[in-house]
Amino acid sequence: MENHEKYIHPGLLQTLDLYQYLVKTSVFPREPDSLKEIRTMTSTLPTAYLGSSPDAGQLMALLLKLINPKKTIELGVFTGYSLLLTALNIPEDGKIIAIDPDRSAYEMGLPVIQKAGVEHKIDYIESEAHPVLDKLLQDPLNHEAFDFAYVDADKINYKYYHEKLLKLLKPGAIVIYDNTLWGGTLAMAEDSVPENMVEVRKFAIEFNEILAADTRVQISHVPAGDGFTICRCL
Repeated sequence: MENHEKYIHPGLLQTLDLYQYLVKTSVFPREPDSLKEIRTMTSTLPTAYLGSSPDAGQLMALLLKLINPKKTIELGVFTGYSLLLTALNIPEDGKIIAIDPDRSAYEMGLPVIQKAGVEHKIDYIESEAHPVLDKLLQDPLNHEAFDFAYVDADKINYKYYHEKLLKLLKPGAIVIYDNTLWGGTLAMAEDSVPENMVEVRKFAIEFNEILAADTRVQISHVPAGDGFTICRCL
């Protein structure tokens, strides 16, 4: 097994073998070298599970090319896999407001981002998401001004982020929420869920129900990675 394949999780597929078939056949051969470099680096960390799944990333890259967004927001950066992926797939004059309180993780991937020549597209803000979103909302020029958002932050706040992002995103914009199937635990009996996943599971179930009933968005709940919910603002 190659170094960049050391941390591979089957996500929601039935077997690791099936997941390895998927990524080796359709994802890894088309993954840019810079993304592979960040993924390889991240795989050596104890917190590697926080990184974005390459198969889900491939789907996001396709969506980005389809909508060609110029103003984007990312909540939760970690080492920068999804951030770099976004930067590579938006126009040359596109911009990303990237928010994460852990600058040290971001700076691990920053040399790769710089080498890829896309750092100029990124405005990294070291902060929790709420104060930055609130500040953006204070300026009426930011209302319905953004084309795309990606959320892979603290799951317990997803429903609050959703309300704020809907005010910032223009009609037709896309927002993607990651980890919305939470390791497949949502369909388990609660007493069989690993203890460290129980609390977030409750918030994930609640958030999925909120999105399902939200008439302001069109949704597709996709079993890619750990669950992607793709919302199109109406």
